[in-house]
Amino acid sequence: MRSSNWLFLVLLLLLAGLQYRLWVGNGSLAQVASLTQQIADQHAENDVLLERNRVLDAEVLELKKGLETVEERARHELGMVKDGETLYQLAQ
Repeated sequence: MRSSNWLFLVLLLLLAGLQYRLWVGNGSLAQVASLTQQIADQHAENDVLLERNRVLDAEVLELKKGLETVEERARHELGMVKDGETLYQLAQ
């Protein structure tokens, strides 16, 4: 009778220790949920960055392909004009 009480007590302590680890300790359900959320957030950020990289790759290919894009950017961003052209600016 005495040994079954000890066995019951040992099993109860083992169960309590496992429950503690499941709910609070390292690898707990809360920690797993947090890591799952972090992974989802990182995947979303990676998708945004991949799309940005695709746009930049397309722009690089377009700049390498022809001079029209380079000329357009020079005109709009730098205010450049070709030889023989006259620039007119209208005041608003």
